[in-house]
Amino acid sequence: MKTTPPSPETIEELMQRANNMAGLTLGQVADSHGFTTPADLKRDKGWVGQLIEYELGALAGSRPEQDFLHLGVELKTIPVDDKGKPIETTYVTVAPLVNIQGLTWEKSIVCHKLQTVLWIPVQGSRDIPVAQRQIGTPILWSPTPDELALLKQDWEEIMEFIAMGQVQQLTARHGEVLQLRPKGANSRSVTQSIGQDGSKILTNPRGFYLKIPFTQSILKRFFN
Repeated sequence: MKTTPPSPETIEELMQRANNMAGLTLGQVADSHGFTTPADLKRDKGWVGQLIEYELGALAGSRPEQDFLHLGVELKTIPVDDKGKPIETTYVTVAPLVNIQGLTWEKSIVCHKLQTVLWIPVQGSRDIPVAQRQIGTPILWSPTPDELALLKQDWEEIMEFIAMGQVQQLTARHGEVLQLRPKGANSRSVTQSIGQDGSKILTNPRGFYLKIPFTQSILKRFFN
């Protein structure tokens, strides 16, 4: 039985571990725990994130709370191309589609999760075999007042659409830095949401995602 690495007790210890990982390949980290590295990520989309969570001792799993709740830190792996640009949007959390009366930005899971984020860039180019992809320098980030204002504005606009029963009208183009997209194993996944007349309807689950230009600006600020 594998023993899970213990969760770090301080932010300093977490950063030390993350820095120790920088420069290693995914294959090296996987081998150190006796894990098999998949040939590709088509069927194992979450594999990289799970490996890094395991290595760093993250506790939350899929629960709607920060990965290191005791430290107030969320963990996000971010695949980047050879120029260091994020390859895809970053998933934050499932969006609430019912029972949202009185929900404010300050009380939202999005706000909670994005208070402090440990970003772990990982080479994501498809031409690099998964085992040979390198892990980059970690970044501990908290949103600036400007970034926070943008996030809040997008969240409030999106939640207004949901409250008015217009979730179907929301597209990935809505929002400057935050977007709402279908989130489910496939298009057959359904959940309840508010209809235009206020009744409950069935729709695909939705998730909040950070747009690429936003995460790119975070990485750029730290690495320049």
